Amino acid sequence: MTTEIRVPQLPESVADATLVAWHKQPGDAIKRDENLADLETDKVVLEVPAPANGVVREIKVQSGTVVTSGQLLAIIEVGAAATASTGKAAASASAPASATAAKAASTASVLLAAEGQANSGDGANKLSPSVRRLVEENKLNPGAIPASGKDGRLTKSDVVDFLGKKEPDTAAPAARSEPAVATAPAARAPAPTPGARQGGSRTEQRVTMTRLRQRIAQRLVEAQSTQALLTSFNEVDMTAVMELRNRYKDRFEKEQGVKLGFMSFFVKASIEALKKFPAVNASVDGNDVIYHEYYDIGVAVSTDRGLMVPIVRDADVKSFATIEKEIGNFAKKAREGTIAIEDLTGGTFTITNGGVFGSLMSTPIVNAPQSAILGMHKTQERPMVVNGQIVIRPMMYLAVTYDHRIIDGREAVQFLVTVKESLEDPGRMLLGV
Repeated sequence: MTTEIRVPQLPESVADATLVAWHKQPGDAIKRDENLADLETDKVVLEVPAPANGVVREIKVQSGTVVTSGQLLAIIEVGAAATASTGKAAASASAPASATAAKAASTASVLLAAEGQANSGDGANKLSPSVRRLVEENKLNPGAIPASGKDGRLTKSDVVDFLGKKEPDTAAPAARSEPAVATAPAARAPAPTPGARQGGSRTEQRVTMTRLRQRIAQRLVEAQSTQALLTSFNEVDMTAVMELRNRYKDRFEKEQGVKLGFMSFFVKASIEALKKFPAVNASVDGNDVIYHEYYDIGVAVSTDRGLMVPIVRDADVKSFATIEKEIGNFAKKAREGTIAIEDLTGGTFTITNGGVFGSLMSTPIVNAPQSAILGMHKTQERPMVVNGQIVIRPMMYLAVTYDHRIIDGREAVQFLVTVKESLEDPGRMLLGV
């Protein structure tokens, strides 16, 4: 009996996807829930699991093809076993696609266990295909593993973390059970070095942008062509925040189970300013201005695939500890490729931190349809005049880029001043004054 493998139902906000890599070829044996192929959308990479044990008989779509929901991808013969002849056929069939597969290797390393594809039942049915496979291969009890996914679901990163806490000889099979993740870095073509010469030759490499990179480029160009963007700058003395953090960071980590970073301070300071200047938390829809009466703060995260902006929702009612935990979890998921589209959708205001890469000053681009974005930069000691005396202080330049169509310069400047004042006197955020 043969079964058709089709593109799963894509999320509502995603029109199509690119088939970036096949993990099986015609003649290969396949197990139930084993990943057949990777589909890259504008934001995440989805797995296509096998519905039953069998053999791949025919592949209908080659790597690099743009596909839509329900499109036929392959045909498998359920219950069949691979033979020597089919194995040879698989090797010959995979040859024409090798060049395309190599081009997609860097993207194929980022896998997402699509939680939306998981069944709604209890027990094993709540596990996504890749998670179920990892649990079964390592003979684990899913109920014994702390779950961090939506609605208490177990994610692949949860299982990997659980295995990492076990002895090295026990955790080793988990690493071997995910060949795509383990081998992808070696398969990735090295990025060309500008100006480098190899053996006197003048080589070039042409690499197709990933779907995520294409989407980022499109959104940035749209923002600059549809919004009246302007950037204002200020600087903040980080002394008070750094002293407060140093004083309580050990106790904070011990009691809250997460490190106290700087981003939670900037999130809270931004919310204080957004409450005073609601236009900065608004967006434009045609001839209407939508004033959001909630604070969903996007925090930019850099990954191998490109920039992602997961959303901390209702950040105004969350504690410093909760914000730090959510940001840490989002960053981990984004870099592991397990982040969900729902985590990246929406947001009323964004914060980006170029300082982690050493940036001293920049002009960030608004994450449309939002109307403003706050840019953090490197903290650097500089001589400052305080009470008539020259002293050395840890200073950071701040930048706010805003849509001048709905935000006046006065509002933007005062917004930035409010952020500065909140950070230089963090007790105000705690007291609400």
